Amino acid sequence: MTSPAPIAEPQETPRPGAATVPALSIDGVSHAYGPRRALMDVSFNVQPASFTALLGLNGAGKSTLFSLITRLFGIQTGRVGIFGHDVSKSPGEALRLLGVVFQPRTLDLDLSLTQNLIYHAALHGIGRREASARSAELLDRIGLADRAASKVRDLSGGQMRRLEIARALLHRPRLLLLDEPTVGLDVKARADIISHVRQLVTEQGIGVLWATHLFDEIMPGDDLVVLHQGKVLAQGPMSRVVAEAGAQDVNTAFMRLTGAQTMPGGGA
Repeated sequence: MTSPAPIAEPQETPRPGAATVPALSIDGVSHAYGPRRALMDVSFNVQPASFTALLGLNGAGKSTLFSLITRLFGIQTGRVGIFGHDVSKSPGEALRLLGVVFQPRTLDLDLSLTQNLIYHAALHGIGRREASARSAELLDRIGLADRAASKVRDLSGGQMRRLEIARALLHRPRLLLLDEPTVGLDVKARADIISHVRQLVTEQGIGVLWATHLFDEIMPGDDLVVLHQGKVLAQGPMSRVVAEAGAQDVNTAFMRLTGAQTMPGGGA
């Protein structure tokens, strides 16, 4: 993947004093589907310019949490804030600062790469001329400028994921959520996606929440949240979580914290 210069600064900068405000704050969030409790008093923060891994098995509640953050579901209990904006009380201000890549693919396979991006930009109220400029810039950044006129169905799985990330960045958010973004990708495509997202953190100061069940996607310098059966079992710098679990690595720490008998696998 190419590594051209970072794209322009976001349209909207955080409010005065926002340097101390988390990019994402989850405070006492609980959610139930009828009698089944999917999340129980979940609390953690994602800081600006940081990579936070949300680690959990299938059914841990990761996707439910993403649905609450993005307002696909209404929040039953607790509060979600994006750079200090309550998503329930000020959804417009909050969601303007948020970009999302869901696990299921949501691209229009019969449109070109550029058409997909321009259509999405229109949903954010971005004019066609500006949308075209941003689309070209982002396609160049992810190494797909030469495929701009190609139909999405002609892309590989990894290329589609890179396009979805580019789409999520069109409105220049300050927080990016990715729900199991490497599921179904080969080793090289996975590495490319992870490298690209980590570049967004270091080069553009974006806060990232990366939901995964794969240990090798988590690095020693990351923040880590272990979510299991709807509860946060541990959170903090990965090295601290591992040390407090009395483990030598994140794999062993996860097993000790959750009592799991098998390695994580499958979606969430």
